[in-house]
Amino acid sequence: MIDTSEIEKISPAISETADVEKFTVSRVTREDRGEIETAVAREFPLTIILNDEELVTLLCSPQHLNYLAVGFLASEGLIDSKDEIKKVIIDDHRGVVRVETEPTQKSAHELIFKRIISSGCGRGASFYSMADASSQKVDSRMTMAADEIFTLVSKFQHGSELYLATHGVHSAALCDGANILVFSEDIGRHNAIDKIFGKCLLEGIPTESRAIITSGRVTSEILHKITKRGIPIIISISEPTNLGVSIAGTLGITLVASAWVKRMNVYTGGWRITGNGKQV
Repeated sequence: MIDTSEIEKISPAISETADVEKFTVSRVTREDRGEIETAVAREFPLTIILNDEELVTLLCSPQHLNYLAVGFLASEGLIDSKDEIKKVIIDDHRGVVRVETEPTQKSAHELIFKRIISSGCGRGASFYSMADASSQKVDSRMTMAADEIFTLVSKFQHGSELYLATHGVHSAALCDGANILVFSEDIGRHNAIDKIFGKCLLEGIPTESRAIITSGRVTSEILHKITKRGIPIIISISEPTNLGVSIAGTLGITLVASAWVKRMNVYTGGWRITGNGKQV
């Protein structure tokens, strides 16, 4: 089983300021033109190597690369628990994370034929077939009050300093009924969620009967990810796709979208959202 001593870095860690790069740009208005300095979110190619097989290159923000690699592998069904991981080696300079696992019947190579190009920001990839998305169903009696959701969404929207600086990243959070437990951000909405799942897996944070808040649209592959973690409620400040709504209903997931401080749309599983003593 992996412990913190077995997460190795073979190059200096990327600093917290490396999430952005400053540029001097021409600011043009109706009245005048001038030069200003602006911050832009950094795009970083990360190659994940699983048991000496090069699996995928993700375009991401260059922070918490161990969480992203482990979360991605868990979301794609290549690992199920922390106990399967023997070693994680991070090379910040080359943009490589090597993950070594215990012997298993799963092979990354065998899953390549099922690769789906996702609708994510950048060049997303998922190693599942559409048939997989209907093979599981979330069975949870978790409920959330509408007022709790409005409060959490307000906290969520003010939680990303990187977004406020660049307006170029997505955010995601794992929540219970009242608190944000884990917060993550990345240029990719899939990556932000995978970073949460990687942290939860490595640090033993439960995900069952919890909620996910995301800044990104809710699509079929996002629902595929959260179903594997037993998450019954997903809340987005954006909108879903039609397939996202359909799959959420099939999988028993409560899908809340267009969620702001005072309003939200509940697409599926409305019985889990309560308010003023009445079900929405």
